Amino acid sequence: MKLETKTMGRYLVVKVLEERMGADRALHFKQSMSKYIEQGHRAFVLDFSEIKFIDSAGLGTILALLKRVGKEGEILISGASETVSSMLKLTRMDRVFPMFASVEDALSARV
Repeated sequence: MKLETKTMGRYLVVKVLEERMGADRALHFKQSMSKYIEQGHRAFVLDFSEIKFIDSAGLGTILALLKRVGKEGEILISGASETVSSMLKLTRMDRVFPMFASVEDALSARV
């Protein structure tokens, strides 16, 4: 899975450069994110603007990451397409992960 990262304030912005976040890619995403957590990152903005499809494995991976960052951590989702946003709302994960239209919106809401 291709990822692009940049640090913005206390957040590590992780842009997923794939169109799908399914079972075939979820493990690699989890491993990559785990490395960032091991490096001490606890606050993330996940930029999903490229993702067109997410399945239960992808959703489960994001939940597992939230557990790993713990109470002192935070995961925000930005740029979710209508399809991905619908899936997050259908599974009520929009109540777990704050969602924003863009990375900039996510960062400005948390400053």
